[in-house]
Amino acid sequence: MKKLLFLVCCIALPLSAPGQENYPSKPIRVLVGYAAGGGNDIIVRVMVPELQKGLGQPIVVENKPGAQSIIAAETAAKAAPDGYTLFMGPSGPMTINPATYSKLPYDPQRDFVPISLIADFPLFVTVNAKLPIHSVKDLVAYAKAHPDKANYASSAGIFQVTTELFKQKTGTQITMIPYKGSNGSVQAVAGGEVMMTIVDPPPATPAIKSGSIRALAVTSAKRHPQWPDLPTMTEAGVPDMEVPVFTAFFAPANTPAAIVARLQKEVARVVHTPEVKERFAAMGIVPVGSTSKELADVVARDIAKYKAVAKAANIHND
Repeated sequence: MKKLLFLVCCIALPLSAPGQENYPSKPIRVLVGYAAGGGNDIIVRVMVPELQKGLGQPIVVENKPGAQSIIAAETAAKAAPDGYTLFMGPSGPMTINPATYSKLPYDPQRDFVPISLIADFPLFVTVNAKLPIHSVKDLVAYAKAHPDKANYASSAGIFQVTTELFKQKTGTQITMIPYKGSNGSVQAVAGGEVMMTIVDPPPATPAIKSGSIRALAVTSAKRHPQWPDLPTMTEAGVPDMEVPVFTAFFAPANTPAAIVARLQKEVARVVHTPEVKERFAAMGIVPVGSTSKELADVVARDIAKYKAVAKAANIHND
């Protein structure tokens, strides 16, 4: 009878897969689908020191730019679901690509488990500071008057979709020039290679502050607390152009729930540490630190939203 009771008790105990109880026990790799110096690359590198403190292991950032972050997303989706390969998943690969590609080698909702929303933020509409463009109204007029100079830099689907929506709503014809990263797009505008770019705050902020590019508006519903003088697109005369974007951490599907919970707790803690909040604020980023469920809801909502935008703007990247 004692042996039987012992066996029953053992069966009733929750079982953990080997390695879960001492996770992490080796370095963690974070895949970023953009070039070094881009917005998401900057964000993850700001977080790395605090993440390493909390997790007790080195965090290795691996940049795999190109193909609208598809290469990095596919690599992450096919990685072992053991918590040692994570994906820095912004709006582009997780909600824009499903809207603009009919076929992808990964499914954002099927092949990944959400960990935590790091931050959400607006995009900046920017132009070369030497151009006679001081408002969105000026930008529209200049693009129509100089069709041979009307071009924009884009390094990801989110920037393309937003700019194409802008073109649709303003009746402008602006040619896209592709770049590998948003840092490259900003440099192209600053150097006069292109007229404009719609871009995320981290790479744009230093150039705006230095005066090499000029910000005209933000794509959020309200003015940004770090940039109170910048109007929203509605205030600038282009309504229905609210395009907030996010960046977040994801793990391959089937990553154990205990590991996901550990990572979620750590990410939510790190984004609210004084050091990270200060660095984020300097880049115009407001930290979030969501639950896994909240991030899953954001992904589902935005996929539906951007599918409608892509259809209206007739965007097909296949």
